[in-house]
Amino acid sequence: MADYVRKLWYILSGKKERIFILIAFFTLTSILEAFGIGLIGPFVNLISAPESINKFSLLKWIAVQLNLQSNNQIIATMSLSIVGLFCVKSFLLFCTQVYLFKFSFKQESVLSLRLLRNYLLAPYTFHLNRNSASLINNIISEVTRFTHSCLLPLLNIISSSVIIVIMLGLLAKTNLTLLVMILGILLPTFFVFHRLGDRFRQWGKVASESRRMMIRTINHSLGGLKEVRTIGCEPYFLNLMHQHVSESERALSLFYASQILPRILIETVLIVFLVLYLSVAQILFNQDIQNITALMGVFAFASIRLIPSSSQLIQAIAQLRNSGHTLNLIYSDLRELESQTIQEAKKYQLGGSKLKKLDFLEDSLDNRPFLSFESIRLQRITYHYPNTPEPAIKDISLKINRGESIALIGKSGSGKTTLVDIILGLLQPNAGDILIDHASVYQDLLYWQSLIGYIPQSIFLMDDTVERNIAFGVPDHLIDKSKLKNAIRMAQLEELIEEQLPNGLETIVGERGVRLSGGQRQRIGIARALYHEREILVLDEATSALDNETEKLVSESIQSLAGQKTMIIIAHRLTTVQHCDRVYLLDRGEVVKSGSYQEVVEAQAAF
Repeated sequence: MADYVRKLWYILSGKKERIFILIAFFTLTSILEAFGIGLIGPFVNLISAPESINKFSLLKWIAVQLNLQSNNQIIATMSLSIVGLFCVKSFLLFCTQVYLFKFSFKQESVLSLRLLRNYLLAPYTFHLNRNSASLINNIISEVTRFTHSCLLPLLNIISSSVIIVIMLGLLAKTNLTLLVMILGILLPTFFVFHRLGDRFRQWGKVASESRRMMIRTINHSLGGLKEVRTIGCEPYFLNLMHQHVSESERALSLFYASQILPRILIETVLIVFLVLYLSVAQILFNQDIQNITALMGVFAFASIRLIPSSSQLIQAIAQLRNSGHTLNLIYSDLRELESQTIQEAKKYQLGGSKLKKLDFLEDSLDNRPFLSFESIRLQRITYHYPNTPEPAIKDISLKINRGESIALIGKSGSGKTTLVDIILGLLQPNAGDILIDHASVYQDLLYWQSLIGYIPQSIFLMDDTVERNIAFGVPDHLIDKSKLKNAIRMAQLEELIEEQLPNGLETIVGERGVRLSGGQRQRIGIARALYHEREILVLDEATSALDNETEKLVSESIQSLAGQKTMIIIAHRLTTVQHCDRVYLLDRGEVVKSGSYQEVVEAQAAF
C-alpha cells in the first residue's frame, strides 16, 4: 500500500495538500455524526423514562446551565440539538463531497494534459517503440480509470476509515459486547476480500489490456478501410474485436459482481448476530427492556453508517488492487518521460517553470529575430538506433548553401530517412554536429525546427477545412489571410480552391484528406510549409506515390521554389531531382558519391 500511495502521490498534480483539507473535513463530519448518534441512547431513555436524566451527568449539567425546569423543556432542547447537529453534519458532508469531486476531476483533466504534453515532447525513439493505440488508451481510458478507480477509492478509504474508527469508538463506549459483535462481522469479511487481492489485480490488468487492444483493432480496421473492403477481411477484425470485448466483459463482470458481496455479507451476518443478541439478552440474562431499547437505538444508528462505510472501504480496497495496472502504466510513462522531457526542454532552452505552461512552445519563440544563415553543415554525423549493433548513419559530412536544392538518393534502407530525421531534430546523433553557419543547432533546437518545413510522402491532414489544414496548428483568429493567399499561390492551389472545391477554403477534406486526390494533398502540404514561412523545406519522397501527370504538377510547384527556399529532397524517381544543385548517393548509411545529377545518376548504374 505504501508503494501504491507513493506512485499515486507522484502522479497527482497541483495542490496536493488539498487532500489533507479533505481528510480534516471527513474527520469533522464523522465526529459530529458520532456525537449525534451518541445522543440517541440518552434521548430514547429520556422519552421512555424522564427520571433517567439523573444517569447522565452531562445532560443534567446542561439542563442546570440552561435553566431547563421541566422534562418537556429538556426533551425539546435535546431534540433540537440532535436535529441541528445532523443538519450541520449533512451540510458539511455535502460540501466535502462537492470539493472531493472537484478535486478529483480537476486532477483527471490536468493529468490528461500532462500525459499528452509528455508524449508530444518525448524523444522520437520513444514513439518508434510504442503503438499510438496504447498512448490514446492511456490519455483517455486509463486517466479516467485512474480518477474513478485509484484516486476516488483512496479518498473513500480515508473517509470510510475515519467513520468506522469513530463509530467503533462510540460502540466501545456504549457496549463492549456490541463492539465485539461488529468486529466479528467485519474482520472475517475484510480477510476474505484480502485473499482475493491477486484476482482483483489480474481482472484489472485484463480489462486494461483488452481496452488497449480494442482501440488498436479499431484503428487498424477503420484506418485501412479500403484494404479491408477489397481483401474482404472484415470477419478477421470482427473476430479479433469480439475476442477482446469478451475478455473485457468477463473481467469486468467478475470484478463488479464481487463488489456487491461486502454489503450483502455484512447485512446478512449483522441481522443474524442482532437476532441472536436480542434473544440471548432477553431469554438468558433477562435484561431490562428499556436498556435494550436504548442500546438498540444507538446500535441501529451506528449500523446505518457502519454498514455502508465498511462496504465502501472493502470495495475501495478492491478497486485499488484492480486498478494497480492502470497506476503502474501512468506512473511508468510519467516517470520515464518527465526525466527525458527535462533533457528535451534544455535543448529548447525551457526552464522548469515554463515547462508547466501549456503554451511553452509558443512562448519560447516570442521576440526572437529572424535567423539569417549562409550555409548548413552536417559534420561527421553518426547515429545508432537503440539496441542495434550497426550504425544507421556513418560519419556523414555535407554542406548546403542557402537557397540550394540537394537530393538524397539510394536504395531502401540506405539511411536517407534516418539522415532526414536527424536534420529535422527528431533524432540526435551519437557523434557529430549540425552547424548553421558556425553555431550548433543543438544550442536552440526548437528554433532550428521552426525554420524547417517537412513534406512527407503521406501528408497528414485533419478532418477539417482546407484553411485550417494549411494554417496547421494556428487558431482561427490568428490566421494571416495574406500569408495564406501567398502560400496557396506558390503551391499552385488557386485553381483547385477557386474552381474545384465546392466551399473553397471552407471545404472539409475528410479524415486524412480522403476527399482529395494524392496530388492535391501533397500541394496542401507544400502550402502548409510555405504558410509557416519555413526557410528550409524537407521533401521525403513527396511525389513517389503519385501518377506521372500529378507528379509533374507537384514537381513544378517544388521547382518554382528553387532559389527562394533551401530544399532537401529524398526521392526514388530520379526525374524529380534533375533540377537539384547536388545529389548525394547513400548506401548502408554512408555517402558513397556526390556531385551534380549527371555526375552521380548517370555514372551509377547500380541505382
